[in-house]
Amino acid sequence: MRWKLLIIASVLAALAGAGASLAALLVDFSYRLLPYWAGASIYLLPLAATTYASIFVYRRTSRRRALQAAATALLSLLLTLAAFVAVSFFFGQRTLDPDAPPPRPVAALF
Repeated sequence: MRWKLLIIASVLAALAGAGASLAALLVDFSYRLLPYWAGASIYLLPLAATTYASIFVYRRTSRRRALQAAATALLSLLLTLAAFVAVSFFFGQRTLDPDAPPPRPVAALF
């Protein structure tokens, strides 16, 4: 197996996918309420980057192609998920005031 290719392609796909979707989320939709289709389309960018990385690895290996492509996809999706969790952990909203009012339910916004 070509471990260097697998790891580099997975890391680059995770950085490109998570970075592009988080940048689009922070820049475009910073203070607006997202429609459902826009919220769902944010997750298409990491999926497209993962697919591209898997095809890239598949085309450049000679043995165990399907295994390496699947491993690339799995690793890049796990790294993307880790990036989303890390960003939400570090940059998420925190209420330090115990007397702060609870957030409004989403159904009340429509």
